[in-house]
Amino acid sequence: MFFHKDPQLETLGDRILEKIWVAFPGLARNQLALTWLVYDPPAPINIGGALHPEEFWNYSPRGFSYRGVELTYPASVVKLFYLVAIHEWLERGMVQPSVELDRAIRDMIVDSSNDATGLIVDVVTGTTSGPELAPGPFAAWKQQRQIVNRYFQSLGWDELKTINVCQKTWCDGPYGRERAFYGELMENRNMLTTIATARLLHSIVGGVAVSASRSQAMMNLLRRSLNPDDLLANPENQVTGFLGSGLPLNASLWSKAGLMSRVRHDAAYIELPGCYPYLLVVFTEGANQAKNESILPFISQQIAEAVRSLSAPANKG
Repeated sequence: MFFHKDPQLETLGDRILEKIWVAFPGLARNQLALTWLVYDPPAPINIGGALHPEEFWNYSPRGFSYRGVELTYPASVVKLFYLVAIHEWLERGMVQPSVELDRAIRDMIVDSSNDATGLIVDVVTGTTSGPELAPGPFAAWKQQRQIVNRYFQSLGWDELKTINVCQKTWCDGPYGRERAFYGELMENRNMLTTIATARLLHSIVGGVAVSASRSQAMMNLLRRSLNPDDLLANPENQVTGFLGSGLPLNASLWSKAGLMSRVRHDAAYIELPGCYPYLLVVFTEGANQAKNESILPFISQQIAEAVRSLSAPANKG
C-alpha cells in the first residue's frame, strides 16, 4: 500500500471505532469504512511541484484503515475521479478547454452538480445518453464508457484494481442506454473503496495528480468554507452533516462529499493549527445512516482530537 501501519494510529483508530459503536449502536460493523492518513514532517504536501512524482511516491505516510478495501457505492465521491480524468484529458490535449467546460468542472465539485457531471462524463468518454441502442452500437458505446476505468487501471495502483468509475451520477436515476449499461441487477454501478479514494486524494494533495498546476487547480475547487454564515447561505455546502461539521472554525478543509438515500460519505484533507495535516475518507451505508447528520461529524471530531494528541513516530524520534 501507499501508506504504512503505525502502532500509535492503530491504537487510536481502534479506540475511535469503539467510541463510534457506543455513540451509534444502530451503525452495524459492516456499514462503516474509513481510511486515515497522517502527514508527519517533512510532509510532501502543498509543495507546488517541488517533488518529482517518483520521489513523492517514495514517501509513505502512516495510516489506519477499517474495512478500507470493501467496495461501496460512492455517490458523488466518484466526482473526484472524474475531476482527475478531465484534467488528464485537458493536459494531453484530448479535449479542448472552454468556458462551458470550466463551468461544468467547477459545478461538479463546488456544487456537486449531477448535470455538470454528466457533461464531464460525455466529454471524457465521447458518449452521450439517450434511447436504448442496437447490440452493435451499444457494444461500441459501452467500450467507450469504460475509458475512465482503463485510464485509472493504467496507473498501476493496486488500490484501484477493484474499483468501477464508469457511470454518471443521477438525481432520479438512469434511463434508456444508461439504464441498460447498469445491468439488470445494477451490477455495473460505480464502486469505490476508502483506500482507493484516499490514494487519489493523496495524489491531488501532493501535487502529482496529472501535474502540479492541475493538482493545485483541483485543490482550489475542493476548498470548503467553515464560516457559519457561508454554510447557512448554502444548504448544499458539503460541510453540514459531513466531516467538516466536526472541525473547529480555524481548521482548513478540502473535501468532496457523497450523499444519496442509502449512503453518506466524505473524503477530506484537513489542516488544524499546530497539528500534523491529515487525510480522512469515511463511507457509511444504510438508509438510517444516510439520514443521520451526526455520524460523520462525530467521527471527524474524534479524529481531530486524536491528531492533537499525536507524537512523532518512533522511528523519527
